[in-house]
Amino acid sequence: MDSLKINQTTVTWLNGGVSHVDGGTLFGPVPKVLWSRRYPCNEKNLVEMPTEPILIQHNQKNYLIDAGIGKGRFSEKDKRNKGISEESTIPEDLKTIGLSEQDIDVVLMTHLHDDHAAGLTKIENERLVSAYPNAKIIIEQSEWIAMKEPSKRNKGTYPKENWIAIEPQVHVFEGYFTTHDGIELFKTSGHSEGHSVVKLTLGEEVLIHLADLFITHAHINPLWVSAFDDYPLRSIEEKERWISEGLEKEWTFLFYHDAYYRAVQFDKATKEIKQSIKRSKKADVPLRYES
Repeated sequence: MDSLKINQTTVTWLNGGVSHVDGGTLFGPVPKVLWSRRYPCNEKNLVEMPTEPILIQHNQKNYLIDAGIGKGRFSEKDKRNKGISEESTIPEDLKTIGLSEQDIDVVLMTHLHDDHAAGLTKIENERLVSAYPNAKIIIEQSEWIAMKEPSKRNKGTYPKENWIAIEPQVHVFEGYFTTHDGIELFKTSGHSEGHSVVKLTLGEEVLIHLADLFITHAHINPLWVSAFDDYPLRSIEEKERWISEGLEKEWTFLFYHDAYYRAVQFDKATKEIKQSIKRSKKADVPLRYES
């Protein structure tokens, strides 16, 4: 597992499963001749898309950002349609660092699409139960409503099986949430109704996780938004705001879906990678930038 340690805080990426999506969907209106220079695809035009929750061990608490696709949550047909090639091994990952699912204190949900939320539940004795039974699950209010009352467009990615078992643990917030120990959530909308980003301030260091607004390091151009976004113009506005501030203040950007990088600090003038933590697990297709 890959990790980042700042003072007494440790950030660790867990394996929440791997899927493969159509490159054109991931990059929306951007022509393949442009995006493929920055992010490769395989011969079927599929892009590897990990779903890797971020464990933050901070102030004697265990926070988890999102929950991956889980294990045993999808039928073989669903796996084929969603391009799922690997299921979650989060319990095993936690065990290697002396933790279990019962030790997670808070789950911070950036949004509730099933590649982020299916792992909130698991199958136990042939029934769905909470995967993190002792955790508070923090969700933006409009996202929680969207999940419980999905539109025709979102019905497939907000199945009731993802929320029924966890409802008693859910704590909703409206617009902004803070843990009062340096972790903040800000609603952005854009990708989904209540999509939120996570900011962790550690003294002079700031880690920012823009979730599916900034899906991979190649999406640094604010105009590069995915076809998954419900409100693409809002995504562009929020990307411009957050990425500009992050570049200017030299924040470190964290990624959940990137097959090549865990964390990146960009040069504010060139927007090229200045410092990074690379994903130790090799991707299906090597990363090769064109000059």
